[in-house]
Amino acid sequence: MHPVTEDPKNSPWRIFQSLQIRLLVGTISASLVALILAGFVLGGLFKEHVQTQFQTGLTQQLDQLIAKLEFDSAGRPVINPQSLSDPRWQSAYSGLYWQIDEISLDGLSRTGVLRSRSLWDSNLQLNTDSLTDGALHVHEILGPQDSTLLLLERTVRTVEQSTASWRLIVAGDLKDTRDAVQRFTNVLVVSLAVLFFLLVLAAWAQVAVGLKPLRQLQHSLKQVQHANSTRLLGVFPTEVQPLVDDFNRVLVQNHQVLERARTQAGNLAHALKTPLSVLDQAASLELKKNTSELARQVQEQVISARRHIDWHLARARVSATQRLPGQRTDVAIVLAGLVRVMERVHATREISIETKIPDLPLYFAGEEMDLQEMLGNLLDNACKWAQSSIKVTVDLLPNIQPPELLVTIMDDGLGIDDKQVSAVMRRGVRLDESVPGTGLGLAITQELASLYGGQLILKRLDTGGVSATLQLPAT
Repeated sequence: MHPVTEDPKNSPWRIFQSLQIRLLVGTISASLVALILAGFVLGGLFKEHVQTQFQTGLTQQLDQLIAKLEFDSAGRPVINPQSLSDPRWQSAYSGLYWQIDEISLDGLSRTGVLRSRSLWDSNLQLNTDSLTDGALHVHEILGPQDSTLLLLERTVRTVEQSTASWRLIVAGDLKDTRDAVQRFTNVLVVSLAVLFFLLVLAAWAQVAVGLKPLRQLQHSLKQVQHANSTRLLGVFPTEVQPLVDDFNRVLVQNHQVLERARTQAGNLAHALKTPLSVLDQAASLELKKNTSELARQVQEQVISARRHIDWHLARARVSATQRLPGQRTDVAIVLAGLVRVMERVHATREISIETKIPDLPLYFAGEEMDLQEMLGNLLDNACKWAQSSIKVTVDLLPNIQPPELLVTIMDDGLGIDDKQVSAVMRRGVRLDESVPGTGLGLAITQELASLYGGQLILKRLDTGGVSATLQLPAT
């Protein structure tokens, strides 16, 4: 059993086969990661800076409190509230507080020996910790009205009193600090979001401008494919120009191969048909003199050889030229020329040939000789079998990409049965030997059409006669 392979066109990752999508996803992802990291770093730096500034301010307040600290004759701490410069000390629950605790030698403490008016009837509750004289400790605690405070503490001891030490505390509400950090974070997020949007636009513009030459190259390739040009035209970047030059050289080489194939096909036809004509003429002269069996057999084989030569030369020519880039043939011009030829060839029969072609130009995506061969065979057959008139219509198939031509040739002859349709398509088959011909026309036309990706359809008309529809690629 052969392993089942997934079709790349149906793969869910097919979108990432686009170079544009890859570049956009890569650039946008890198920008997003960079902005997120930048947001965390900038937000952290700002928060650290604000907290450092706040702590510095509280340290200055603690230093001021220590400077204003005095002791009475009994060794009790005294601070004149009026000597403290910040008015928030005097306002209840202002968010700035100080407090002095007494710590005895046995480790017991007495809180709120002195405190600021802003504490009102509350005390700052601290966990007892070992605090050396002069050392600064920093804590976060819950304060009055469930506010979060940043607290700084430091112990002092007097020379006169060695039985106890005093813990001086300064605390400030972190609400304003955290609000400032939150406001900065909000502004930072919005700013980074706007910056990300601008970076996405810049990435899209960069990709669009950077890949524009590839779209121009694609357009130029379509022009060649649709036979509007024989080479890639345009100004391309230095990175793409070597590819364009190589491709144009390939197109030139293909054209040279085509010309050599045409020349060789023509030489072969001339080399074979000349001796065949001599043999045919000699056999005809011999048959006029007598009924020589050898002469009759020679003439039959010459006719058969000519059929084979016409058949294989047609196949070789179209195989060498089919769907080569830059091919383009005006259908109206070819059809008009063929109609004039058929009117002269079948002038004695006085057959009317009516053509109906849209005003817009219609082009066959192939060689002019091949189109002449196909339409010429169909018109010649129609003229042989028609009684008085032939109608030819040319149009484009609607809603088909790539576009396709539809050429229909209808005659008013006796027509053929449905079972005879497949028979007349075979090489060398003739339904009526009294009508001149080789029996190759329809077979060659069908072969040429199929090699171009088209088809030939024959059917009997209800009014009599035959309709031959030729479907071919257009440009």
